Amino acid sequence: MAARNTARKRAFQILFEADQRSESVQTVLADWMRHARTDTRQPPVSEYTMQLVEGYAQYADRIEELIATYAVDWAIDRMPVVDRNILRLATYELVWMDETPDAVVIDEAVQIAKEFSTDDSPSFVNGLLGRFKELKPSLRRQ
Repeated sequence: MAARNTARKRAFQILFEADQRSESVQTVLADWMRHARTDTRQPPVSEYTMQLVEGYAQYADRIEELIATYAVDWAIDRMPVVDRNILRLATYELVWMDETPDAVVIDEAVQIAKEFSTDDSPSFVNGLLGRFKELKPSLRRQ
């Protein structure tokens, strides 16, 4: 679905911006929503984008723990900013949102990596998310 693809990209951009600004994702989401209401050039923030960003925020600590644990030889703060935010978003959607098929989540994350990151990023993102898919039932613990 094109609408979900766009929503994922916007959610990724919000997470990326929050990371760059050292702000909470909720603050950046609120900024995007305010700009969309006051500037006709800004597209509205979709319900699905909000759901993804707010869901990530709810599980952020656990998501950071998972990425740090399973990203072999990669500390989160040493990862390319794009990659870590793709992983944050996709990990939330993969582990906690059951309505989206796992293969779709992983494919969309890989596509975002192809569009916005390095040549090595798609395989890195695919590999880590594939591992999360295998371990999914045990990863939800709080």
